[in-house]
Amino acid sequence: TLTSPIITICVGPEQRLFAAHEDVLSHSPFFAAICRGQFLETATKRVNLPEELPEIFSSVLEYLYKGDYYPRLRLNKRRNTWELEESDASNGKGTAESTVFHQSSGQVLLKDTMLYCTADRYGLDDLKRLALRKQGLQSGIQCSTILASARYAYANTPDNDSKLRAHYLALIIRSRSTFKRSGTMQMEMEKGGMMFFDLFVAICNHMDDMASAKSPLFTKSPRTPH
Repeated sequence: TLTSPIITICVGPEQRLFAAHEDVLSHSPFFAAICRGQFLETATKRVNLPEELPEIFSSVLEYLYKGDYYPRLRLNKRRNTWELEESDASNGKGTAESTVFHQSSGQVLLKDTMLYCTADRYGLDDLKRLALRKQGLQSGIQCSTILASARYAYANTPDNDSKLRAHYLALIIRSRSTFKRSGTMQMEMEKGGMMFFDLFVAICNHMDDMASAKSPLFTKSPRTPH
């Protein structure tokens, strides 16, 4: 409730301050445990998150209070499709806030990817689903940003994650004509990592599916009357 105690959250290396109601924060199992445990500075009701990015945590708070974060989802009733607000003004290039500069790595990453990984740490499954859905609506993102975000996803999700990692593998396969000409893709592949083995397996599965679809053994035979 909005009458519960106010918790101060100190975020990032610059110690940017946020305030939130304890009951709202406690929708996250991560913060519920903090509020119950010894990690909360009881005298000041203050939580320190030095590794978190203020831009990402701000969106987490917005979601906890409003059920969405900027840019919000909206239903295009004429087309009966979901889209991101203000996408009309972006000329198909995504929104102005689709990326965030990740200071630790020195790279530009997709905001929705970082939110997905943050939601995973905080135990907010609905936010994970929302972030994944929004990421699927982005377009016009540079190859370097996609690959850097994919590496971030692999580094910050468990090995059994079957959503965000699969999203990136499918995206690279769909856009293979672009990625095979990308110098960034070549450099990333030379670095190696689990992502590229998963990509190899996904490409093999994709080719098998295409071969199966073309094989006469998999064509449907006409039904015989009973």
